[in-house]
Amino acid sequence: MKRSPIIFILSALLSLNSFSQNFYDVDNIREIKLYFSQPNWDHLLDSLYIDGLEERLLANIEIDGTQYDSVGVRYKGFSSVSINTVKNPFNIKLDYVDNNQSHEGFKKIKLSNVIKDPSFLREVLSYEIARGYMPSPRANYANLYVNDTLWGLYVNVEAINDKFTNKHFASVNAPLFKCNPLNLSLQTGGENSNLSNTHGLDSTYYFDYYDLKSNYGWSDLYSLIDTLNNFQNSIDNILNVDRTLWMHAFNYTLINFDSYIGYSQNYYLYKGLSHQFHPILWDLNMSFGSFRLTDATQAYFNGFDINQAQNMDPLTFLTSSFLSPRPLITNLLSDPRNQRMYLAHMRTIIEDEFLNQNYVSRAQYLQSLISTDVQNDLNKFYSYADFLDNLNNQVAIPSSICPGITQLMDARATFLSNYWSGFTQPSISNIQTLPNSNQFFGGDLSITAQIQDASYAMVAYRFGENMPFENIQMYDDGNHNDGNANDGVYGVIINNCSNSIDYYLYADNSNEGVFSPKRAAYEFYHLETTIPQSSLVINEVMANNQTTVMDETGDYDDWIELYNTTSTPISTAGLLFSDNQQNLAKWDLPNAVVNPNSYFIIWADEDGNTGDNHANFKLSNLGEQLILSNSDSSIVDAEFIYPQLDDIAYARSPNGTGGFTMLNPTFKSNNTPTSIENILEDDNLIVYPNPFISKLTIDYNQDFYITNALGKKVYNSNNSTLINTSLWNTGLYILHFDDAEQNTIKLIKIK
Repeated sequence: MKRSPIIFILSALLSLNSFSQNFYDVDNIREIKLYFSQPNWDHLLDSLYIDGLEERLLANIEIDGTQYDSVGVRYKGFSSVSINTVKNPFNIKLDYVDNNQSHEGFKKIKLSNVIKDPSFLREVLSYEIARGYMPSPRANYANLYVNDTLWGLYVNVEAINDKFTNKHFASVNAPLFKCNPLNLSLQTGGENSNLSNTHGLDSTYYFDYYDLKSNYGWSDLYSLIDTLNNFQNSIDNILNVDRTLWMHAFNYTLINFDSYIGYSQNYYLYKGLSHQFHPILWDLNMSFGSFRLTDATQAYFNGFDINQAQNMDPLTFLTSSFLSPRPLITNLLSDPRNQRMYLAHMRTIIEDEFLNQNYVSRAQYLQSLISTDVQNDLNKFYSYADFLDNLNNQVAIPSSICPGITQLMDARATFLSNYWSGFTQPSISNIQTLPNSNQFFGGDLSITAQIQDASYAMVAYRFGENMPFENIQMYDDGNHNDGNANDGVYGVIINNCSNSIDYYLYADNSNEGVFSPKRAAYEFYHLETTIPQSSLVINEVMANNQTTVMDETGDYDDWIELYNTTSTPISTAGLLFSDNQQNLAKWDLPNAVVNPNSYFIIWADEDGNTGDNHANFKLSNLGEQLILSNSDSSIVDAEFIYPQLDDIAYARSPNGTGGFTMLNPTFKSNNTPTSIENILEDDNLIVYPNPFISKLTIDYNQDFYITNALGKKVYNSNNSTLINTSLWNTGLYILHFDDAEQNTIKLIKIK
């Protein structure tokens, strides 16, 4: 008998609720005041921009009444900046002088001047729509004052940096590129940041076309370029293809051509924990057809008018080739299944936001919210009448016409609905899992669904957030727990299932595809169970890390190593860690995967902004209890950790199963020594072996003594070089020399 699955749909929109009251809350217009000491501050900023420097001018700032000193200010952008313009866009670095200075955890403020948008709505509304389908910045409005003079109403857009990647990808300081060339080619079809391999075989040839925002990553970027252009069958290994299809679907639906599909710019690439690059939308101020100079194809060599924008074929690039390579779209969509997935994403956006007029309601709300502030903006580029009119009607802008948002999108929604009206869309219903209790960890999980009008179906699954999804085909053959063959029930069996699984379904025929849930893979179904005791153990602890290993930001923080003792991947989702027996739920572990016989590191540094695996507590070097538990409070592992000397770990030996003892640290590797080696041999001193078992040889011409880890003396020098250590406990020992010129030496006894 089939049972209904325990299903949680993790919605990107719902996740925004936790951030509803913050600096980017769209319902509140921020007040930002800059104070420059130089009366010619605008001339100085103009000069920095003309010189092409990213140097900044010092200023003080007040944000919603909170004051900060010594922030760094420069202009931002390309076409939106002009030395002849009063209202330029600003890039404000709060930690320019003080590395720890931030506002609500945000260290950078990016203010757009709304130069190409009479409606003032495009950027905020577009980001809001995008966040339903992919990780995208938040955006709201801010009134900017300079030396107490109102400078205008700006769009306040969240920066894409470590804080953003930590929130959406649970990692920081991984390869991050802003895909904007050093010198933008404005020629029709310019290559710019198009990910073609035209420039050569060395990553250095690409320096002028991509802006590295992390400490490293050029070889990773070239690997992506090489794979995308030469090894398309392997592209899933290095690129999040589904996220890329969502980006293209968004751009073509909203006619956002100041992007990859136009001048191949205005997007980011981030290489996350999945070892895949993820594209991230950026700079949406010219969405909804404000940018119509070109889409870089031969069909619209001289740009396109509003009617062509309304009726643009979402696959036009397949019949009218790009004037310069666009491999991120052409190579991906040369695959018919990717085409159907891309069109399914477009259909979801149209049905979610446009056919039901949701976007109009949101636009009207935003227009009402900022109406008075737009009136008060004396430096805006268009009239207040243009602001009111551009929601529904076209408005003239320099060298072009900016479509009314509803003028464009109502007609575009109708066109796209008619585009696939002749297709037969598959349907997916009655999704079932078996078992749906605590029995699937380490065993088989079957997933079935009623699927109609499809010739192909699959389940995509993963065992941990930010891991890549794996695709496995579903069958209606009677051999996959799917009932009878050809009964419309498709099934799949996932072997050796983890304690946590995210999954979604996809089905298609020769014309159209469908996802369940429809916003997959940004949304998905989720099953979770507990793990048995000792399946994941506390394996090694270092509470006095002085020089052993650094975290992602270069700090020597305390750490805890977990080890998977089973033959099944274990997800840390739903697990809790604590150093307080009265509060087992002190810290939720991030959603990661620990493979069999592998390790997971928790940094105990109270620095969650550095990464999801940084706990909200520190270790006490006086000793303390550490507890790993399931969400139902059942204990997975618990150990008391004793005091440690500098750079000495308290660890299991043998690895994963033995008792704890003081050992030399073995970060993310086996604690059990595989060999016994001499520690030192010179003219004055010979010590061997180290680690030792039952005998230890020390040959030294001065007095010495040995203490255990707690400082108790266990041996005094008596001119004997061979020491019987068979009765000593396993653990750490310290060799001390009376000669002040000699240092102490750490000795390890093993079983």
